[in-house]
Amino acid sequence: MIGVLLVDDEALTLELHRSYVERIPGFEVVAECAGARAALTAILESPQRERIDLVLLDMTMPDGSGTDVLRHLRARSADVDVIAITSVRDAHTVRQVIALGATHYLVKPFAFATFRERLEHYRAYREQTRSTTGSATQSEIDALLGARSPTSSALRLPKGLSAASLARVSDAVRERGPLSASEAGEALEMSRVAARRYLEHLADLGRVERSHRYGTRGRPETEYLWR
Repeated sequence: MIGVLLVDDEALTLELHRSYVERIPGFEVVAECAGARAALTAILESPQRERIDLVLLDMTMPDGSGTDVLRHLRARSADVDVIAITSVRDAHTVRQVIALGATHYLVKPFAFATFRERLEHYRAYREQTRSTTGSATQSEIDALLGARSPTSSALRLPKGLSAASLARVSDAVRERGPLSASEAGEALEMSRVAARRYLEHLADLGRVERSHRYGTRGRPETEYLWR
């Protein structure tokens, strides 16, 4: 499980983000903070610090900014990733946050599908970084940079595919796989053809691997297993 720290000075926003995280398999909220100082204490000093992998960080709080929090974390070499979640849109702040190593910058307000895309994307980046060891090849470096970028091909979907449905298919394969297109379609109440398009897209991205399933009769069926 990926442990998430929520940081926002608005109680309703914390509640909303908690409900969003709880809907995404593989993530869990391990702590919540309403200010910059409390966030630094949670990440650097609290007993829960070992469980925090990802911080969803507001940029404007009464006792400090998100960029202040990021500067302190980088100065202390804190081993956490950060996604900035804010209504601040000015280019100077965006450049600062990116320079300080935030994985994504998500502008409020946003739909759940957008939030889910970013967390799914972060999970892919995290898996890629942990699977790359020793001396990285150029292709592995390119994959790491691509997984970190919110404008990578993973978020540019082919025409006719939706991010929300792609996330549902991804979850189905991850939790129940290996699955054929027929099985995925039946489980998700979509057509076999539609399910196959999403599965093939995931295969093209390297998220799932194809293999043949041989039955007692007829041609072999393609099944998809989460990598």
